[in-house]
Amino acid sequence: MRARRSSLSHYAQVLACTCFITISPLSRADSDKDPWEKINRPLFSFNDTLDTYALKPLAQGYQFVTPHIVQDGVHNVFNNMGEVKNLTNNLLQAKFHSAGVDTSRLLFNSTMGLLGLIDVATPMGLWRNDEDFGQTLGSWGVNSGPYLVLPFLGPSTLRDAPAILPDAYITPNHYIDDVPTRNGVYGISMIDGRAQYINSEKLISGDTYSFIRNVYLPSREFKVKDENVKDDF
Repeated sequence: MRARRSSLSHYAQVLACTCFITISPLSRADSDKDPWEKINRPLFSFNDTLDTYALKPLAQGYQFVTPHIVQDGVHNVFNNMGEVKNLTNNLLQAKFHSAGVDTSRLLFNSTMGLLGLIDVATPMGLWRNDEDFGQTLGSWGVNSGPYLVLPFLGPSTLRDAPAILPDAYITPNHYIDDVPTRNGVYGISMIDGRAQYINSEKLISGDTYSFIRNVYLPSREFKVKDENVKDDF
């Protein structure tokens, strides 16, 4: 049976994780993490339809008409804007070395990298972190809670869903005064994020809903615990 392809912003991150994680069937204990499956599946289908007929075609068209060097520049700019989120959450987790790396990346890429168009920090050995407030809550001991599918946003958990709001308020594009410009930036950011993982869709097999869930939950644990997990992914 051909797997349906689905992805909004979080789906793209999940697809990336499949490159590193081998999925096994959920155990009985794991299935307890999805007690809201009857609600989650219709929301998943809604997101899947939206992606199939809107977001994915836009991302494919963007890739087709935009030169690779421009795509790389746009992606670098959004990564550079995300350094503020990484820095804030690393400070909240008392990961001061990582916060120093985030600060250095932001300074170097914003200046020598022409406002982030060029990633000059990575070749210098300053590797990008990926932190969010959901990971911060997890580091503070907040349990993930049940698996949850959010309309438009994709897979999440009861802990990670409300954590989206603090991250939104520390993202620079949130403070763009001109509403059309701000919405345009959000739109381009979503299309850029979706375009990054079009080729990863071939990794999806079987029931797409279960596949995404089975990747998302261990990948979040992997991030929250800074790769210090019991299972060898």
